[in-house]
Amino acid sequence: MKSKRRVFIIGPAHPLRGGLATFNQRFAEEFLNQGYDAEIYNYKLQYPGIFFPGKSQYTDEPAPERVLIRTIINSVNPFNWIKVGRQIRRERPDIIIFRYWMPFFAPCIGTIARIVRKNRFTRILAIADNVIPHEKRPGDSLLTKYFVSSMHGFITMSEAVKEQLQTFTSKKPILYNPHPLYDNFGEALEKNDAKLELGLNTDTDYILFFGFIRAYKGLDILLEAFSDQRLVEKNIKLLVVGEFYDDEEKYYRIVKANNLSERIVFVKDFVPDSRVKYYFSASEIVAQPYKDATQSGVTQIAYHFNKPMIVTNVGALPEMVPDGKVGYVTDVCAVAVADALLKYFDHPDKELFIAHIKEEKRKYSWDNFIKKIVAECC
Repeated sequence: MKSKRRVFIIGPAHPLRGGLATFNQRFAEEFLNQGYDAEIYNYKLQYPGIFFPGKSQYTDEPAPERVLIRTIINSVNPFNWIKVGRQIRRERPDIIIFRYWMPFFAPCIGTIARIVRKNRFTRILAIADNVIPHEKRPGDSLLTKYFVSSMHGFITMSEAVKEQLQTFTSKKPILYNPHPLYDNFGEALEKNDAKLELGLNTDTDYILFFGFIRAYKGLDILLEAFSDQRLVEKNIKLLVVGEFYDDEEKYYRIVKANNLSERIVFVKDFVPDSRVKYYFSASEIVAQPYKDATQSGVTQIAYHFNKPMIVTNVGALPEMVPDGKVGYVTDVCAVAVADALLKYFDHPDKELFIAHIKEEKRKYSWDNFIKKIVAECC
């Protein structure tokens, strides 16, 4: 009897929280669904506390039942990297898929990969979420080169990241494979039921801004757009849900200067997976006014819940959100975002957006995502 192919995913997982952990767990589950033996090698120390801007790196949610998670990697301890690399080399998995999202992890990932490569058996790949980080630091390029040279090949979920990678390597294969749906947050609820659960007004429409609040995500642009008098006259509120990883005060100054306090609901907490469905179900539309982007997991949550989107013309956002069909693509400025929001709320038949979303999201299945990786990279 032929043994199952073994796949190790190396990146954040439970009890670490956030989009990467959620993705990796769903990724491993889909490999299991397709008959592979899959497990995750997780970080026991992901970021030293002084480098982490949020309230906690950990979740209180239960661990996934089907996925084996080995929490053994220390991101800042070279002796640990050597130990982990040797352990994986002895295990001889068929495929390793690292998650790479910032140069801070390049020494750890690059060292483990180099040690594993010595078994001359394992195919070593990386999903590169970002190559050039949103918030740049000295040494990023040197660290990225160290990471890139340790891999056999790469998967990117946006053309923008693929182009970034091509500046570091012209010889190694790079597969563009769009971000699959986040379909693990449960089914959508009736809009008013979700509003009641969250204590929101059932007579008001809500625009959702969701996720960690960083400077590049453009919440300031959205706040300025929301002060447009044309929107003030409508029964609309802005629902801002996510921890601040940026100076809160600069956003509150915009709110105060434009008299927006009665029209904005801030939820300044990390939202556990079991609660995500309420915020998306309660909202009319999802806004991503990013100043810089590669791909966005928020887009794929919105697709799962059949929510139209307003996105800016950066990174992979216009690739993922066909303009005028599943929402609107705008320039990176408050006036353009306000125009797009007004265009949406004045649209005579919003159900057309929902129909296009249901059609468009078929291409983003996990089944297709994994089969494409195996066919073209392994």
